[in-house]
Amino acid sequence: MSRPGPLSGFPEFLPADRIVEQHVLDTVRRVFELHGFASIETRAVEPLEQMLRKGEIDKEVYVLRRLHAPADEPDSGLGLHFDLTVPFARYVVQHAGQLEFPFRRHQVQKVWRGERPQEGRYREFTQADIDIVGRDTLAFHHEVEVALVMAEVFRALPMPRAEILVNNRKLAEGFFRGVGAEDPPAVLRAVDKLDKLGPSRVAELLQAEAGLSAGAAERCLALAGIRSADTSFVAAVRALGVEHPLLDEGLAELEAVVAAAAARMPGAVVADLKIARGLDYYTGTVYETRLVGHEDVGSICSGGRYDALATDGRTTYPGVGISLGVSRLLGVLVGRGLVRATRSVPSCVLVAVTDEASRERSEHVAGVLRARGIPTEVAPSAAKFGKQIRHADRRGIPFVWFPGAAGEPDSVKDLRSGEQGQADAGTWSPPEADRHPRVVRVDPTTPEEGTR
Repeated sequence: MSRPGPLSGFPEFLPADRIVEQHVLDTVRRVFELHGFASIETRAVEPLEQMLRKGEIDKEVYVLRRLHAPADEPDSGLGLHFDLTVPFARYVVQHAGQLEFPFRRHQVQKVWRGERPQEGRYREFTQADIDIVGRDTLAFHHEVEVALVMAEVFRALPMPRAEILVNNRKLAEGFFRGVGAEDPPAVLRAVDKLDKLGPSRVAELLQAEAGLSAGAAERCLALAGIRSADTSFVAAVRALGVEHPLLDEGLAELEAVVAAAAARMPGAVVADLKIARGLDYYTGTVYETRLVGHEDVGSICSGGRYDALATDGRTTYPGVGISLGVSRLLGVLVGRGLVRATRSVPSCVLVAVTDEASRERSEHVAGVLRARGIPTEVAPSAAKFGKQIRHADRRGIPFVWFPGAAGEPDSVKDLRSGEQGQADAGTWSPPEADRHPRVVRVDPTTPEEGTR
């Protein structure tokens, strides 16, 4: 059998990078649960009619079909979910009678999209979502809360500074209607391509596809250029001279979000009025997130307010949520060498084996150390001690334990310093920084700091 190659768009990590991934996931879960978000998991497939009813995503959905299905067999009508929000909306409606509202959930799960693979974009990837859903109504302050919870995640991780960029769909739609747009979603879709296509090309799209005049397109681009970390964006929008009641409502909501966020976590949230979000189910505040210094990767985290995605026809369950693209973030942190694990294995200690006849003695020592919470493995063979030491060193294991012979005390060697001394498995402990692999920043401008 020839050596298999990688499958484009389906990332796999080596052990050291997997440690980084697990650290990110552990941090995400810890912060989410500190804020009272309960964990759920939904099925991998959803009915196509449910997934495709909101937003232009149909070309990216993987459809479920049996390999040996007859040609005339109807399609299953099922597809792998492309995000976690649509399945969550279905979950809320299905289980509403058993949930307490407002319902706070976090969900970390794989999703699938038929995208063209590139850095930060995969066909199979992990997302980490939080959402707060109400019954018929949902308090506005939750739109501030979900953004700041995610900001707390970013501050707990060894990563470049992240800015959560916010806009409001009512603000955008009201502005577009105020300049004469008859199809605001078409304007939103064009503005959403601003980073990819640039202002001149988007201006052409606004005229050709959204039917705007050259002057109206220019105003829309001027709106998209407004950005501020405080509420000064309100005056900047007013200076463009556009009026519409929906614009007034959206401006007031965005002003409240930015002001509240600035008071609680300065610098975490920035108003950026080019943020549009392509999915149609968003109705209020929308979020995207950029890594400072790595803006070329695009958004690593996004979401927003949705008022009508979840409904059973009698009751509506409005919600707000934000989703971290874990795989996209890791693509930057690992792929660009910004972080690393201090070792590629969990083992802190390798217990040497003097000879195979005494292996049970080494296994006993390992058992005592593990019972005390010290990750330990036993040497795979009773080779010469020098070979066993090299085996531990290649794997990054910091300590080698040598069982004493003929009643002699045991000893342990620190492979980094070369120091070796007597030790008892029932009392010896490694430095806390060595007990588990740590994830550290690799940045020449800042000292490395362990985060695990």
